[in-house]
Amino acid sequence: MGAGSGGEQAGGPGGADSLASQEAAQQRRTGDSVTRRSTGLAEGDEPSDDELLDEPLSVWRLAMRRFFRRKLGVLGLAIVTLLALVALTAPIIAPYDPIQQLDRVEGTDVARRDAPSAEHLLGLDSNARDQLSRIIYGARLSLPLGVSIVLAAIIVGASIGAIAGFFGGWLDTILMRLMDVILGFPALVLAIAIAYVLGNAIQNVLIAVAVVTLPQYARVMRASVLSIKEVDFVAASEALGASSWRMLRTRILPNALTPLIVLGTLGIAGAILEAAALSFLGLGAQPPTPEWGSMLAQEYTLIRTYPHLVIYPGLAIMVTVLGFNLLGDGLRDALDPSLNE
Repeated sequence: MGAGSGGEQAGGPGGADSLASQEAAQQRRTGDSVTRRSTGLAEGDEPSDDELLDEPLSVWRLAMRRFFRRKLGVLGLAIVTLLALVALTAPIIAPYDPIQQLDRVEGTDVARRDAPSAEHLLGLDSNARDQLSRIIYGARLSLPLGVSIVLAAIIVGASIGAIAGFFGGWLDTILMRLMDVILGFPALVLAIAIAYVLGNAIQNVLIAVAVVTLPQYARVMRASVLSIKEVDFVAASEALGASSWRMLRTRILPNALTPLIVLGTLGIAGAILEAAALSFLGLGAQPPTPEWGSMLAQEYTLIRTYPHLVIYPGLAIMVTVLGFNLLGDGLRDALDPSLNE
């Protein structure tokens, strides 16, 4: 008995030391996990000494780290950036005037609908205008148009959703039922009707497409406001005497913008497609303005005999839409906390 008791006494401190070592190791693992989450490191990465000493990153810096780890999102950003550079430098990089009919220029030996060649890389259209120059200049119209449509829809739609969600009651009912009425019509049909009533002009395309996309931004903002206004810091501001408009402007709206950023980026692609569809139907940009949808409308009947007249404008629309979709998906994955647990 004495020997057994002595053995237990001898083994007691060793067991305590082992338990303490296990607890210390667990604390280190927990600390490493917290450090990884605060610095945006992946599970297999080891933080450097500088990263351990740094302060935790802000939400936006963490989101940017997550975004740049997503290859498809970075590809979308590269495509959109390249298209923006093409649009900005169009007068410099376009080889010809986009509305000049080259068969009427003295000293030129060209014909309408010429196939792609070394001199005209994408060929000529039915009016002997250089296709490459028209597509390059088309980016100057399609990109700003898509961005402007989304900005207008976000400003108006987010305002409607924020007011409806924050104040509630009869105001919420009226505003949301108005959004339901807009949603009751097929988007393209309603856009066609609005553009037809307003007249054939590019600014009317902006209004028509912005109106039909209002409800999605209003609904997303309303849902965000309804969730954020129940958070403690909003209740604290109200207890301190902040007015309703001040709380809405300084506390709620800044915290409700993240889903709108993602939705807006994805919405640019849809806006460009709808604007191109209206131009295709003759309700948007009018000839000879270089616009991708209108270029398709003028030449689509010749797709079998002169496919280059349709393929290249269609590719321009496809690449632009793809770029914004990939960029929007990357931003959604980076900014949505539920996807980064």
